[in-house]
Amino acid sequence: MNKPVTAKQHLHAVACLTFGNAASLIYLGVVAATAVFVTVDTLFVSHEDGSFAGVWLFFLAAPTVFVFLLGSSTWGAEAAGPDWYLYLALVVSVLVQSFVLGWFVRLLRGGAGRTRSAHPEGA
Repeated sequence: MNKPVTAKQHLHAVACLTFGNAASLIYLGVVAATAVFVTVDTLFVSHEDGSFAGVWLFFLAAPTVFVFLLGSSTWGAEAAGPDWYLYLALVVSVLVQSFVLGWFVRLLRGGAGRTRSAHPEGA
């Protein structure tokens, strides 16, 4: 008989899909490096005009971040809403995309929806 799946097992599976494969870790590393670049450019480099360095974070978080921004404008927030909402939308969209990337890698490897037997093939 199958045991019921607990919430801890669900969280573990979500964490493994989000952080437990090479593709997701590479994606998260690129996002982290870009965030460091944007932070350094914003804080320590003077520009005559505004810098467009932050656009790279939106490119990496697209298209999910635009769904969040569209949702905020539907709720009546002006432009992109408060700064905290913009940062939260970026973080959540990057995590969602990392999860989907991990799920896609698992799907390509043939691990989604298929139960593995305790014995290898031919044993």
